[in-house]
Amino acid sequence: MKRSLIAAMPALFIMGGAAGAQEADEFDGETLVLPTLTIDAAQDEGLVPFASAVATKTDTPIERIPQSVSIVTEESLEQRRPQSMEQAISYVPGVVPAPWGQDSRFTQFLVRGFDIGPYGTFRDGLPQKVIGFSGFVMEPYSLEGIDVLKGPNAVLYGETDPGGIVNAVTKRPTFAPLRSGFLTYGPHDTVQAGVDVGGPIGESETLAWRLTGLYRDGETGLENSEDDRQLIAPALTWRPDDRTELTILTNFQSDRTTPGLYLPIAGEDYPLASGDLPDWMWDFSPEISHFDADMSSGGYLFSHEVSPGLVIRQQARVARQDTDYRDFYFNGMASDTEMNYADFTVDETAETQAVDTQAQIDFALWGVENTLLLGLDYSRMKVDTSRGYDASYLIPVDDPSFDFAIPLPGIYYDGVQTVEQYGIYAHNQSQLTDRLFASFGLRQTWVENRFDDHLYGADTSQDDQKLVWDLGATYDLPRGFTPYASYSTGFVVNTGAEFDGTLYEPTEAEQYEIGLRWRPESFNALFSAALYQIDKTNVLTTDPDNMGFWVQTGEVRHRGLELEANVSLMDGLSAVAGYSYIDAEITSSNDGDEGNRPALVPEHEASLWTNYAFQDERFEGLSLGAGVRYVGSSYGDSTNTRETPAHTQVDAALRYARGAVEGALNVTNLFDEDYYALCYPYGGCTKGDGRQVQLTVSLAF
Repeated sequence: MKRSLIAAMPALFIMGGAAGAQEADEFDGETLVLPTLTIDAAQDEGLVPFASAVATKTDTPIERIPQSVSIVTEESLEQRRPQSMEQAISYVPGVVPAPWGQDSRFTQFLVRGFDIGPYGTFRDGLPQKVIGFSGFVMEPYSLEGIDVLKGPNAVLYGETDPGGIVNAVTKRPTFAPLRSGFLTYGPHDTVQAGVDVGGPIGESETLAWRLTGLYRDGETGLENSEDDRQLIAPALTWRPDDRTELTILTNFQSDRTTPGLYLPIAGEDYPLASGDLPDWMWDFSPEISHFDADMSSGGYLFSHEVSPGLVIRQQARVARQDTDYRDFYFNGMASDTEMNYADFTVDETAETQAVDTQAQIDFALWGVENTLLLGLDYSRMKVDTSRGYDASYLIPVDDPSFDFAIPLPGIYYDGVQTVEQYGIYAHNQSQLTDRLFASFGLRQTWVENRFDDHLYGADTSQDDQKLVWDLGATYDLPRGFTPYASYSTGFVVNTGAEFDGTLYEPTEAEQYEIGLRWRPESFNALFSAALYQIDKTNVLTTDPDNMGFWVQTGEVRHRGLELEANVSLMDGLSAVAGYSYIDAEITSSNDGDEGNRPALVPEHEASLWTNYAFQDERFEGLSLGAGVRYVGSSYGDSTNTRETPAHTQVDAALRYARGAVEGALNVTNLFDEDYYALCYPYGGCTKGDGRQVQLTVSLAF
């Protein structure tokens, strides 16, 4: 399959070329026109996207982007009413949501088989990365869309993992009056209420506001658990004329949640003769386990057209998260008859700042239309952390109990980590002919990483720099076919040194991708196919000559196929479908796993979501939605010794709107499929979510 997959890549261009040979005389070329940036996935009505700003930082038609990008539109969010970012992108091909099971501490997902949670989460085009245990988790209700850009994209975004980035788009003020609210009753007696109001200020045509708020009081299904959230997000837009706009965005959020649960399985982690653990252990969390996070952020988006063909923009944000985290959890089997439990604590404050300044220049040179983007960005992340750990607890398998004192563990880590990134970049899009469009980008990045050790005084610092580039082209064919090809690079900084003192170089990645898009002329749809190969090098692997040290000789290769369809028909039927195949392999390693499949990466994924809005006036306002998601089997770690079984889930939705009132019933895992989200070789398994039912009443007023 490995060779045949790469050999099949030219077939996409042959398909498009055949269509072009038949109807070449029907094509009417288009002039390259890229409007002012608004990183706004919600501009697309229904489920079919038309443009994206995330791939180029300019509002670019999907057909002009030589890279795979999936967009979760505002309509998609309204139909499915996701309760987490993971649920929001669960129908995007190539994405594995919540690969470690549902975890309220972070936003976690794989894209093209790579964990991009730590580096690839963005909000309004600015990094919102995980640092320490601070994940700056986002509430889907505060968003109007999500872009998923797949593959390395370091030219525009700096240090990111090769899988891609997920960019969330915050709700913005509107100059049309907006008044809505909702009340939801969900699983485990969870109650939610939300409000989303805004519009022009008075009679003003230059000032608009918006206020989004949410309150949730609930549980996760575990006894002694919490799943509470309070959110308020005020926003203001000033538009003094049609060439200038300033939007101020703020977000204040407080979460009180309970960590996930891992437990051993009889016959796999301990002898079958000991019997299964009692049911209550799967539904119980020690009272001391909690994850409390208070988050706040504020920033702005500014654009100004200096003159025709010259636009300057700047976006900036500062954010802070205070985290109080404690977890008493299963830590593996101490013997065939005893479970080892550990007590882990975190007291942490994280602060981030980010600013991105751009100049967009539209010009013609030698008869070629160009859109040139010049940018300068800066980000700073600082986290002050104190951590405690005690793994001395032993609990018998045949008579488990938590009826004992658990004092606070001793501190083993106390320090401040600061990461600063500076970057300059240039990205140009050119219309070479009526049909051929090309892009080229270049970036230089400098990264400073410092750690101030408060416990042992062993302060360290490390500076890195990296030059990256990308190249791509698209070609318009008749009947809405657009083949494309691209090459892109990425990197992630490593801290530390080898045995001889040589500092680690950044881990590097490169991607080759070709694809074909088809936007039919006769109905509203977008079909996409992509073939890619990602090679990741300079991966840390065990030093075979010096125990406890690492060398950078590891390599990983992912080859894949992605298919996606977004369809909205005039008769009320809409659908999103996707399929992903990944041939992932560790191609070089000293850890004894060379030739194995990387952890957590399923070979196959497939999904389909459909929605039908009844057109008969007798059922006016009624719509039905249904979806199915399949995630193939994967391994818990790179040794490939324990497999997490494949699973399939069915989701459903029912909505009925009458006047200003709407009722909605949303169900995930409709048939209550019992499955494991992940099984570690030595750390037990975590169960996936069972059936989740929520009833919502919404009001527009």
